[in-house]
Amino acid sequence: MTQWRLWHGDVLVGELAEYGCDQPFFLANFTPGPGWESVRGLFEAWAAYRGADPDGTRFVALTKPIHDLRLSLAPADGRHPSLRLFENCMLKIDGAEARLRY
Repeated sequence: MTQWRLWHGDVLVGELAEYGCDQPFFLANFTPGPGWESVRGLFEAWAAYRGADPDGTRFVALTKPIHDLRLSLAPADGRHPSLRLFENCMLKIDGAEARLRY
């Protein structure tokens, strides 16, 4: 399975190791990196997102701050281009678990 690195500029936020699939998401183990604490609160709020959101305003309020950071997700093997969060992929991190859709 694919290994990923999550970057905020040149700071490693964390690493993901895919282990399975729950369509349409790939499931991964998440290991925090040096930049995790600076974004942790945003991802915790996004992970807690549940319930009705008919017009999508809660979704936007939770994901826009993450999008605005311009985080990138790069394959560890470097064979494919990086993905930009909430432009090319969606990533939800909840503790040591991650769900990735690209």
